[in-house]
Amino acid sequence: MGVHANVVLFAVVIAVGLSASVASFISNDALGAAAHDAGGGRSLLQAKKDCPVSFEAANYTVITSQCKGPLYPPSLCCGALKDFACPYATYINDVTTTCATTMFSYINLYGKYPPGLFANTCREGANGLTCPEDTPQVQPVSEKSSSSSSVVTAAAVALVTVTASLLIMS
Repeated sequence: MGVHANVVLFAVVIAVGLSASVASFISNDALGAAAHDAGGGRSLLQAKKDCPVSFEAANYTVITSQCKGPLYPPSLCCGALKDFACPYATYINDVTTTCATTMFSYINLYGKYPPGLFANTCREGANGLTCPEDTPQVQPVSEKSSSSSSVVTAAAVALVTVTASLLIMS
């Protein structure tokens, strides 16, 4: 019976760990993508994958209506950035894709913001900007990248592990 309890405990730990992998913040690396595009960033030799979500048709008025110059108030600008970007956090935090760069390109195109505004202004902690835990994540229109499928795979592995553990206990 002790072996079964250990298997169940292991399965629960794995399931909790996998469920915690969903981003609840916008990383400093993602914020830095805007500053790097402005001309001062380092570039990696690896080619980045296309972003699986489309920022082209996104509604940027949540940012452009609140974050206005010449002062660009940090509370308004950073709050608006979080409102817009948190639903995309899983994708813009993936440094192997062009998501953060693409998103900030469109934000800067529509808002005509100074280079590095968000990267230099919006700081909350070691991880970056904190997103509300209950923020639903935008799903890609088409599967161009394996990043979203890896989240689905991780959830499936957790489900299979818990199910197998329960079957072993019976």
